[in-house]
Amino acid sequence: MLTAEQIAAMVNARIHGDPGTIISGVSSFDDAGPNELTFAVDHSFFSRIDETKAGIILVPNDAPAVSGITLLYSDNPKLAFFKVVEHLMPEEPLEEFIHPSAVIADDCIIGRGTRIDAHVSIGSGCTIGSHVHIMANTVIGKQCRINDSCRISSNVTLVDKTRIGKASIIHPNCVIGSDGFGFVQDGYAHAKLVHTGYVHIGDCCEIGAGNTIDRGTLGITRIGNGVKTDNQVHIAHNVKIGNNTLVVAQVGIAGSTTIGRNVIIAGKAGISGHLKIGDGAIVGPYAGVSADVSPGDIVSGIPHISHKIWLKVSRIIPRLPSLRTRLLSFEKRLKKLESSRTEQP
Repeated sequence: MLTAEQIAAMVNARIHGDPGTIISGVSSFDDAGPNELTFAVDHSFFSRIDETKAGIILVPNDAPAVSGITLLYSDNPKLAFFKVVEHLMPEEPLEEFIHPSAVIADDCIIGRGTRIDAHVSIGSGCTIGSHVHIMANTVIGKQCRINDSCRISSNVTLVDKTRIGKASIIHPNCVIGSDGFGFVQDGYAHAKLVHTGYVHIGDCCEIGAGNTIDRGTLGITRIGNGVKTDNQVHIAHNVKIGNNTLVVAQVGIAGSTTIGRNVIIAGKAGISGHLKIGDGAIVGPYAGVSADVSPGDIVSGIPHISHKIWLKVSRIIPRLPSLRTRLLSFEKRLKKLESSRTEQP
């Protein structure tokens, strides 16, 4: 249990209300009860603050005060909330263990404090760091390297020579290092290109469930430090992604494209191959990127254009049927005027 005063000290927040208010758990804004902490970061929640039954609410500094409710004002209420979650629900410490059903090549190097669960397969020449957790049914190919404090979830496949940086998380059902879509025309057939490259994922990355990241055809598919990908993302061969970039669900990035640092690629966007997306750019949802994007640009639409122009275009699209009707009407009137002029003596 924690009091409002204790939470405020923990996350450097300012108290409005009773500092002795006690909570024993956390919950969402709509589901929280009197003994639970929640947070509200969006202005749409501020008018509903008196509707929640939460005992304490973390809010941004510009949120209005409400009498009778204990509020904690924070620079970053969402981050503060999850610091409290970590305090109330700490992760269980990782215990060193290798399940008897795991199949591990004799020449593998495994660090101290690492846990390898049931039916894991690790090929020859691999190096597994300290305090790594490899969960059930994961297959790790030859000459892979997983650095310290990583978590490799269940049913993951790491193909030969894959590199994973320290403190990275790979979620279930990812396939990292499979061959890219590499073929060359041979008459009417498609000859497969041999892939000799590999995937390098940096430190502190998080790769969402069901991601597929292809190995380089000859070189490296490189994911920079701090990159976070959502579920169902596909990254093709020889793609380079800069540090701290976010890639949202169902994005597809074609081969040999370079994504800069601190880029945001929104859901279901598609990016063609051999392009450059500059640092700090934002690619909107469903966008189809077919040319380079300059640093800091915000683009949307298919094919992509400036987001500001796309907003204007998207407002016009629903009006196109009525605009077409009006245009046809104007054409008929113009033809009548022209014919009446030619008929006059």
